[in-house]
Amino acid sequence: MQDLRIGIAGFGAIGRSIATQLTNGVAGVQLAAVGVRDPAAPPTFDWKDTPVPQFVLLDQMEACCDIVIECAPAQLLPHIAIPFLEKGKKVICLSSGALLAHPELVELAKAHDGQILIASGAIVGLDAILGAAEGTIESVRMTSRKPLRGFAGAPFLQAQNIDVMTFTEPTMLFSGTAREAAAGFPANLNVAASVALAGVGPDKTFLEVWADPFLERNTHRIEVVSDAALLSVEIQNIPSDNPKTGRITAQSVVALLRKLRAPLSVGT
Repeated sequence: MQDLRIGIAGFGAIGRSIATQLTNGVAGVQLAAVGVRDPAAPPTFDWKDTPVPQFVLLDQMEACCDIVIECAPAQLLPHIAIPFLEKGKKVICLSSGALLAHPELVELAKAHDGQILIASGAIVGLDAILGAAEGTIESVRMTSRKPLRGFAGAPFLQAQNIDVMTFTEPTMLFSGTAREAAAGFPANLNVAASVALAGVGPDKTFLEVWADPFLERNTHRIEVVSDAALLSVEIQNIPSDNPKTGRITAQSVVALLRKLRAPLSVGT
């Protein structure tokens, strides 16, 4: 069976981490292309003994890839995803919050037999929430706590003229729905969107967002009440080179890629 050709759209901290793990070898896939702003001036990177992928513009990726991994700013998701979905291909989406603002992408995938895949990323318990959603979920509540630097550039804070770097005590920044959180914190709270999409939707998933000057790790706690189970889980993520995102995000994408061709697949 021929290897699946993988493309990484965006080459920041997460894209580089995924590329590093792919250079170590993942059965059944090969990194074929990296989408960057200027292919003529590709970023430096240690490709070890693996073939160097093509560096192309984002809108040129579909021609040389079977699957694209979206690792770019959330507003670029439609630009990246549409060419692949129109050809019935797969998109691994890291900016799951952007899907809440672009439901037409799901309809496009449906119309062309494409598929949008959301890796577990920095959250835990999605398998259990998916299972619970086959029955009746009564409530889903989240609490997300991050170090101050993890909120840099959030539109919600800019609109409210809040400088979290001045905080000396844990402070609640936001309380509301996952849909509202995705708009206010597009680079910080994709975890809430993923939980919402797995469970009862973005308007019935509620969360609190806290900035904590004493934290070193991004922490998320989920509590689900359903007719199948009472679920209470917490994850403390070690930040990547990008403090907005945990290291496990890139690793979960690689785990998803392994499942695509694995003879044994664990988890829903």
